[in-house]
Amino acid sequence: MKRRITYIQRINAPFEPQQAVLTSNSLSVRDLDAAREDRITVGLDELPQELRAILEQSHELHLRWASERSYDAVAPFASRVSPGLHVHYTPLNANESPESLCSLLRTVVGPGEGAQYKDCSNPEESFVTPPLLSTRFASSASFQYHTRLESLQSLNKWIRDSICTQSGDATECHARADSLLSSDSMDIDYDSISHALTVSGLWTSSPKGGWTEKLDKPASAADQLEIGILGAEPGLEPEEIKMGGLLAVVGEDKKLKPTMFSFPSRHQPLLEPASYTVSFTPPTGLHPTMSISMPRSSLRRPPAPSEATCALHTYLTLPSTIFGDQYQLGTPDNLFLESHNLIALRALAGEMDLEAPDWVVNRWGSNWLLELATPLEDSANPSDSSNWTVTIPLHLRYLPPSETGYRTAYVPWPVVFWACTSEEGTKMGVNPFDRTNLGWDGLFGPRTVFYQLQPTSERLVEDIEVPVLRLEDEGLFRSKNIELGTCVVITLGFFWVLWCLARVAWSSGTGSKPSKTVHDKKE
Repeated sequence: MKRRITYIQRINAPFEPQQAVLTSNSLSVRDLDAAREDRITVGLDELPQELRAILEQSHELHLRWASERSYDAVAPFASRVSPGLHVHYTPLNANESPESLCSLLRTVVGPGEGAQYKDCSNPEESFVTPPLLSTRFASSASFQYHTRLESLQSLNKWIRDSICTQSGDATECHARADSLLSSDSMDIDYDSISHALTVSGLWTSSPKGGWTEKLDKPASAADQLEIGILGAEPGLEPEEIKMGGLLAVVGEDKKLKPTMFSFPSRHQPLLEPASYTVSFTPPTGLHPTMSISMPRSSLRRPPAPSEATCALHTYLTLPSTIFGDQYQLGTPDNLFLESHNLIALRALAGEMDLEAPDWVVNRWGSNWLLELATPLEDSANPSDSSNWTVTIPLHLRYLPPSETGYRTAYVPWPVVFWACTSEEGTKMGVNPFDRTNLGWDGLFGPRTVFYQLQPTSERLVEDIEVPVLRLEDEGLFRSKNIELGTCVVITLGFFWVLWCLARVAWSSGTGSKPSKTVHDKKE
């Protein structure tokens, strides 16, 4: 097992040499103000049989989880996904999709009562197939799945019960599993080439007072613990990130080693703060409109080369309860698009049936990539404090009845980002902190550079109250009376149609016979 812990300090964060002390058996950090990534890589032989059997049938499997809490993504961890659990999966054999993957997901997700969750039966029926607009981008998986997941409690329990029981140090394993509960995002990656499983947890800010912990040398000689205390800043080239700081392998190095390196990165931070908020225009009814508001100062062009083409996009992850109309959003009518500050619908995948109620929909929902309009630079006023608002018309599906007459639909915030082309010949190789299979990155070319806007809200999920049939035990409009009344009306209508047909048949069969024409004989 290999473990890599990286502390990323902001440029203006203070650091003293006494805050990181390396000995022959441990490294201690004290009051360290930094973001933190903890990455663990294990081989298949170190995993429980249940998980190993699933991975051996997978060409690649990627899980991306993001918290519903607001957090600031910092370089080089600038990429984002919508809140919830995202699964990207490609089976080893194209015609075989094991149901055991869905069984494991049900265990890991463990939805609470009333949670919005579309059950997973098997990948072919429950997952969606993302469009591949760039066939050269090889890291896009064949199937995609999403579900709401407020916390990692169920995953924590599964790790404790399934993985920590096989660990040599169960106490340390429990501590690592518990630490994931406070993380802002988590990634799990496997591919059949490396035959290794990687689990990464990210904390974008330090706890109160900073990180203070002691990291001991691994008990096994086959294990490795690498520590990095680094800072990130823009590189010499627009697509580069430069990092410098201290590195050490605990138990091998006698002192912290200074380092500095740079690498091209597809995910870049914006030099100036850029934010957005999401809301639904009241009253929502059954046809809610999503509003994405951005300060005009957040819409300045990214620091890409002047010859690069940049466009603002949003990527919506919509559960099965809410959907867009592909014919409405994909219309070539410029007047309609301009009224919503949209340019075009660039990609979509998932459930597109406009009439189906939620209980007959098998797949989890749909994804939508939209290019957004931006205000003209010539008309931009630096002193203008108004917001630029993009509106996206959506539709709610019919939901099962409830005792209150309402159900809640949970809609995760979309991600908003700039996508800029890069120069020919730019090599976007895999860097130590690269993050792929986000759902939206595979819809662009391999040399596209992304600049992420930051959502500003305490909670990145919107709740919509949906009117449904009310279950009442008493009263004229209780559900049983409505069902009985519906059957009576249908039956009466059926007999009325039969009666009308019978009348037509009777009148045509018993009508007066045509009289014989009598021609008077002319004298």
